[in-house]
Amino acid sequence: MGTVFSFDVRGGDPDAVRAALADAVAELHRADEVFSTYRKASQLSRLARGELSPAECAPEVAEVLRLGARAERVSNGWFSTSYAGRLDPTGIVKGWATERAARRLTAAGATGVSVNGGGDVQLLGAPGPERPWRVGVADPLRPGGLAAVVSAGTAPELAVATSGSTERGAHITDPRTGRSAVTDLLAVTVVAPSLTWADCWATAAFAMGSREGLAWLDSLPDVEALLVTAGDEVRCTAGLASWLG
Repeated sequence: MGTVFSFDVRGGDPDAVRAALADAVAELHRADEVFSTYRKASQLSRLARGELSPAECAPEVAEVLRLGARAERVSNGWFSTSYAGRLDPTGIVKGWATERAARRLTAAGATGVSVNGGGDVQLLGAPGPERPWRVGVADPLRPGGLAAVVSAGTAPELAVATSGSTERGAHITDPRTGRSAVTDLLAVTVVAPSLTWADCWATAAFAMGSREGLAWLDSLPDVEALLVTAGDEVRCTAGLASWLG
């Protein structure tokens, strides 16, 4: 997946949590091996070349393709599992893999879990009594500054994902043209229970642009967002304020 992951795990039996952490890290490495578009021998690369069928791939491949198809439907095609005419569901893999790693840890008994995959975060439980998880949202116009701070409050699960062009350049594709998305946005941050979907929705909304993207995000249940435009304008969904603090 070409990114850095970090874990903050609280509570639970130390031995059980330690074993689950090792399994979670191993799963992340496996996801990279299976879904890499850079490795010619990866299952995704072989599937894209027609050398394997989905049934011949690991079960995770069918799961990711199913989730990607749902993301395409919900976003009216603004999120896509193809690139330049080839199968490429990697836009959903990082969020999905990060969320799966976090849930493995809570299943092992951890009472508070934060897994950060390249700046996108899945939060489960809490770090301590009356101590909510908090996530800073980087300001794309002011390096080192924050555009907002998201607080999970008492929510048992919350994810924060950002898509934009500031750090990685124009890497988000407009699925209608196959070229880099040209919008008035610098960044879209989505807050939702699941990182799988928060990451997808942030990508789709960025490709849409601020006007259509904000209206679409506002229509989704349990989803809030902050959009920063190139004109230094910040736009938010109606309920975002309840997650800031």
